[in-house]
Formats: sequence, structure tokens, C-alpha cells
Amino acid sequence: MTERNPLLEKFDTAPFMKIKTGHYKPAIEEAIRRAQQDIEQITASSAAPTFENTVEALEFAGEQLDRITSIFFNINSAETNEEIQKLAQEISPVLTDFKNDIIQDPVLFQKVKAVYENKDSLNLSIEQSTLLDKKYKMFKRNGANLDAGQKQELRELDKKLASLSLNFGENVLAETNRYELHITREEDLEGLPKGARTAAKMLAKEKNKEGWIFNLHYPSYIPFMKYAKSRALRKELAIAFGAKGFHGDELDNRENVLQIVKLRHKKANLLGYPTYAHFKLEERMAETPEKVNSFMEELLEKAKPAAEKEFHELESFAQDLDQIDRLEKWDAAYYSEKLKQKLFDLDDEQLKPYFELNNVIKGVFIVAEKLYGLNFQQVFEAETYHPEVQTYLVTDEEGKEIALFYADFHPREGKRGGAWMTSYKSQYRQKGKNERPHISIVCNFTKPTDEEPSLLTFNEVTTLFHEFGHALHGMLADTIYPSISGTNVFWDFVELPSQVLENWCYEKDALKLFATHYETGEVIPDDLIQKIKDSATFHEGMATLRQLSFGILDMSWHSKDPSGIDDVKAHEEKAFETTQLYPEVKENCMSTSFSHIFQGGYAAGYYSYKWAEVLDADAFEFFTENGIFDRETANKFRETVLSQGGTEHPLTLYKRFRGKEAAPEALLRRAGLLPKK
Repeated sequence: MTERNPLLEKFDTAPFMKIKTGHYKPAIEEAIRRAQQDIEQITASSAAPTFENTVEALEFAGEQLDRITSIFFNINSAETNEEIQKLAQEISPVLTDFKNDIIQDPVLFQKVKAVYENKDSLNLSIEQSTLLDKKYKMFKRNGANLDAGQKQELRELDKKLASLSLNFGENVLAETNRYELHITREEDLEGLPKGARTAAKMLAKEKNKEGWIFNLHYPSYIPFMKYAKSRALRKELAIAFGAKGFHGDELDNRENVLQIVKLRHKKANLLGYPTYAHFKLEERMAETPEKVNSFMEELLEKAKPAAEKEFHELESFAQDLDQIDRLEKWDAAYYSEKLKQKLFDLDDEQLKPYFELNNVIKGVFIVAEKLYGLNFQQVFEAETYHPEVQTYLVTDEEGKEIALFYADFHPREGKRGGAWMTSYKSQYRQKGKNERPHISIVCNFTKPTDEEPSLLTFNEVTTLFHEFGHALHGMLADTIYPSISGTNVFWDFVELPSQVLENWCYEKDALKLFATHYETGEVIPDDLIQKIKDSATFHEGMATLRQLSFGILDMSWHSKDPSGIDDVKAHEEKAFETTQLYPEVKENCMSTSFSHIFQGGYAAGYYSYKWAEVLDADAFEFFTENGIFDRETANKFRETVLSQGGTEHPLTLYKRFRGKEAAPEALLRRAGLLPKK
């Protein structure tokens, strides 16, 4: 008897515990076959093309394939292994071929085009009109108007790009996992807090080694760079971190970078765009590379003088404290932390006892309840892909189901670094039923030890609120069509819901709800909250310059013809010229591990973090006018932004919420680069 494939059975929640690695490929192949049948029904129909029988039918074609691939690629990010990575390399070109079969199908395109050209007479709703525009552009922007030879060339480009991107990510993960700093002398731990030492001891024990092990995962790397007195060891760890994909070995990513940017440029040219950035930004709020560059230059002009002043102050401080003659990158976090402690009498070790992970989770749930009336109840019947994953049923004030929420908080060898929000099931309405979404956040926070629970740094607290803001965007979606639901919005708008929620981490009325000492139960004292607020703009000039440098590097790869670039490091150094404060490190290269733009979706889009900061600072000023938990303001944000997904242009949605366009002054005020109102 043939074994049943759980991915091909009807399921609502992902059947993680029943899935074996061998199930993925046959399930995806069968789901492609079924999706092809859905498409054939549309193309074979002799009826005149209508919105319902063409555009709407196309939207829901391949629904099963979308569910299966979301599970597979999420697992490849959060719980991967060599077998799954090998499968991803096999499956990606198959999916790329299928996608191209659809968008290069001349019969299907002509049917969609016929509906599009007749749209003014169809009396479509705003959401229907948006979906029609999106589907038509999907064909147009993916080669529907190319001749047969060009279409084949585009197919090959897309397949190569999918494979290169996967390979890039696999190399970064392998590099992250293979390095360890093994310390055997206790004196080398000087300056490190107890929690960091204990975690390192546990890591060494797991590897059957004596002493302490530190690695390149953030919960291990950041405390070492911030507190370890040994400058030589900080240098060793920092160079290892910055050299990922830059060792000239089998994991070197330089060739991947060069091939990716050149193939992207070639693809853009084939589709009629001058550069890849022009292609990508056509579907963004910023619209053109010129606008992006102008936006970043304006912020750079405001931030650079402040950053240079902060840098020189830090340099003088390090010189006075330890006679450091030249500040290096591996000194940045260490002396910044020392200076912050001196200026504000505050460090993360003071704060961490008030930010035990479970309390912070409860806190973000309380904030969501007060703003949007949501309730979170942990459930145990939903299957998960790892024992650490927690699941919650999300309901509204009337007990109606809003979403299923997955949360995965700690680093593992099979999990890529960073933090992200994703989805296992989109929200949409079909056949009279409002299908509710299944949303997940994945993070890499400090693990609990034998001696204490998971205590978060303040940066980890803001990261949790950030990802939860994305999750709310997914959970509160209320649209008809999955492809414009939740976070399916313009890339430079998607960070607004996440970044705006970070603001609550700095507010007394929010912190008092959940920031309690894990041992004593004492609520965080007012003086510590004031110190958090006072230090919020500490080194904001340098932080802004750093973010802008990443955006500038991204645009340098994607807004010009890269065909003449043959040295990744030299190109990067030139891109960083206007933002560089610290001496260059010859052993390091950022591009070779810049996963956001070479594996994630941020190519020609990294500027969007700063773009969305302008929106979020402006939006939060609106919240503060009536109180940060004002339900009327929150409902307005929910109704005009969070629930609407990509149903309308984001500028339209934002103006409906705020009554005006966002201006950068609110961000500059918050960053301390302009006087407060």
C-alpha cells in the first residue's frame, strides 16, 4: 500500500509532525500538476473573459501549491539540514519553470489583457481593480510581451538566480555554524556578564569541550563584543563575523554576488528597464532610484555631522579610558556601552532581569489587547516543526477566531540568523467564508540557561515588538484576495506596522504592564524607564549613518550597470566612502553575507527601513496626541492600514489614517537630530 502524503491531504494547520523530508518533492510536483489543471480550465474556456472567470480564477489557482511551498521554504529557513537544502536546489528551478509557464502563457495573458482593457466598464470594487492591475502587471513585468527566444532567456535567468540565491544563503548559514571561539582561560572572560558566561559554558558542554564557546549567532556574538575586555579576542570574533563568505574557499560568496547582480541587471534590461532598481522600484512607494538616492542623501546630510561628532567623542573617551590610539570596528560596541553607562548610568545587564522572555511575550499580547481587543491563548494541539515552537489561538473580544500564531525564539544550527515574520496560510474570503491566517515569527534570542531563564537585552525586546508588528499586519488582514492580504504590500510600506510598534517599548504606560523583575516581581522603576528614554537617541547619528550605508551599498549594486565590477571588496569600499567612520578591515566584506539583498527580498529595497521610519515616527506622533492606548486611534490604524493589506496604494491608506503625507521632521525629532516640538 502506498504511503499517504500528508501534504496532499486536506489540512488547515500545517501537519508538521507527519511530514517527512521525502514528502516534499512529490507533493510539490503533484500540486503543480493540479495547479496546471486550474490554469487549463481558464485558458480552455470558450466563454468571453470576465473578471470572475479569468482574474479571480487565476488568483485562486494553485492554492494548494502555495500552502505546501510556504511550509517547505519556511522549514528551509527555520529548521533546515543538508537534505532539505539539497531539495531546495532541486525544487526551486521546478517552481520557477511553473511560474514562467503561467506568466509566459500567451492565451492566459490575452484573456487577462482583454479584461484589463475593458476595466472601466466593469464596475469593479477598489480591491477588484487592484487585483486586476496586479495580475496584468505580473504578466507585463515578467516577460509576457517578449518573443519566444527572449522568454526562454528569461526562464534561464530566473532559474539561475533562484539557485544562486539559495546557494548564497546556505554558505552564510554554514559559515555561521562552523566558527567558534573556544576559550579555556577564565581571565579571557573579563568584563562579560554572568549570563553570557553561563551560555558559553553550556555551549561548550554541548560540544563536549572544556571551557567556554562563543559563536557568530547574535545572542553569543553581541554580548562578547559589548562587554569582553580582551581587545584581541574582540578583534578575532569581529573579523570572523565580518568575513562570512569571504575566505576564498568552497563557502566564498563573491562569485555568487557578482553573478546575482549581473543576472538581475540582465533580466531588467530584457524587460525594458535600465537597471534592476528601476524594475523593482516601479512597484514601490519610492518609484525610482533617483527618489531613493535623494531620500538617503537628505538623511545623510542631517545625520553625518551628528555621527562624526559622536564618533570623535567616542574616540576621545576610549583614548582617555584605555589609551586606545585608533578606534577600530571591534571597539565600537565595547566603548559605546562604556560611554552609555557613564552618561546614563544604564546598561543592558541592569535591564535584562526586567525582560524575561515570557513576560515580554505577555507584554506584547497585552499591548495588542489594549490597542485592538485581541486575546492570545496558548494551544497545544497545533503541530509544530520543533519542540521550542509555541502556538497561540488569537481571538477578538467576542471570542471569534482571528488567527493562529506560531512563535519560535531561540537559535539552532538549522535556523538562519536574524528575525523574521512569515505566514503558513494567508487570510482571504472565499465561498462565504473568511479564512483566517496562520502567522509565525522566528527570532534568535538569548537562550535560557541552567541558572536563569531567557533574559532579553533591550534590543531583543524591540526586535520582538518589531516582528510582532509584522505579525499583527498579517493577523488583522481582512481582504478578499490572498495575494493582496496582510503583508502583501509595497516593500517600502511593509515595515510601517513593525516599526511603529517598537515605539511602545519606550513608553512608561506600556513598560509598566510587563517589565517585572524575574526574581522579585518588582515592576521596572521609573528611573530606569527614564534612562531608557534618555538614552534612546544615544549615538543615533552613527546608527542612522550605518543604516544608510547599507541602503547605499544595496543601491550601488542594483541602480547601475554592474557588468564592469569584478572585485566585490573594492566596489563595497567605494560605496561606503561617504558613510565610513571606522578604518576599513581588509579581511572583512559585508556583501558576501548581506542576506537581506542576496537571499531575502530587499534587493533595491534596503532603504525601506529608513523610509518606513519616516512613516512610523509620523504615525506614532499621532498616537501620542491622544494617548498611546487610545482605542479610537488604534481602530483607525487597524481599519486604514493593518486590515487593508495591499488593496490600495499605501500613500492613499496612510493619508486616510493620518490626514496628510508623512514628512521626515518627526523622525529627525525622535532621533534627536532636530529639536522636539
